[in-house]
Amino acid sequence: MTLLKTLLNVMRILPVIVVLVCGLAASGQARLPAGSPAGSTDPGANLPPRPIGAGDLLSISVYGAPEISRTARVNEEGLIRLAMLKSPIEARGITPAELEQRVSTALEDARILVDPSVVITIAEYATRPIRVAGAVRHPLTFDATGPVTLLEALTRAEGLSGEAGADILVTRVVHPAGPDTPPVTRRIAVKDLIEKADPGANVILEGGEEVRVPEAGRVFVVGNVKKPGAFPVGDEAARTSVMKALALAEGLAPFSAKLAYIYRPADGGKREIPVPLRKIMDRKTPDVVLAAGDIFYIPDNRGGRVTASVIDKAVAFAAGTASGALILGLK
Repeated sequence: MTLLKTLLNVMRILPVIVVLVCGLAASGQARLPAGSPAGSTDPGANLPPRPIGAGDLLSISVYGAPEISRTARVNEEGLIRLAMLKSPIEARGITPAELEQRVSTALEDARILVDPSVVITIAEYATRPIRVAGAVRHPLTFDATGPVTLLEALTRAEGLSGEAGADILVTRVVHPAGPDTPPVTRRIAVKDLIEKADPGANVILEGGEEVRVPEAGRVFVVGNVKKPGAFPVGDEAARTSVMKALALAEGLAPFSAKLAYIYRPADGGKREIPVPLRKIMDRKTPDVVLAAGDIFYIPDNRGGRVTASVIDKAVAFAAGTASGALILGLK
């Protein structure tokens, strides 16, 4: 009976004990200094790690040595200078962790500190623009505050336009090795990046790059076809031929001639290449491959060869028309 009463008394006072303990815990946490881990609320104390570049602002903290601890901006030569050290330290192109080791070694070699504890963070990245230009829907330039993939950069440009060619050119304008290093351009196939989703094609951009998407070459189909126009030239795996050009132009119009002509740019002029159109369509002779800039002219059976002045007019009209369509009758 005595034991039962004791248990009942403990159960009565248990809620009070819980309240007191929670209150003490909350009071103790409220008195934590702002610099303690529990009280730290600064989300931007350190930016994402990436190789240090010229113009970056570094926060350097050396334990027990406030006279050395400071912020330092990397100069154009990629160097930083610290108090009490005669020689500058190379910082460009390495990570903050690697720079910590260099600073620690320099302080030991100069006999300033023994086994120093060094912490380095990137407080501010220098402006590192990425430019996306060419056959994209919205050419733009933006600052890279961290690593950006090629697909992300193209997404910011709202994707490729309908005139995009088969390759993307990525030129590294700014190099960690120094301003005298020549730019390096890498050619990336659109098929590898988008269709095959090759991770190796989705390169990492760190700022200082130019992404350029060249327009696809075009062939001009004019004359006695149902839909004259300018059509993109395929890559090596899907080259544009005479038969494919006719398909893009929705076929021949009535009364087409048996002989057509290709006018190909050559030595500042145009070279005329006869095409046995009827034999190609009857599969009596191989198809003919067209090249970028070719003008494929199909006369009707009443006409002959088109004059050079008419060809020049057709090309100028097609090049100046956004849709590439040629509304032009050539006789």
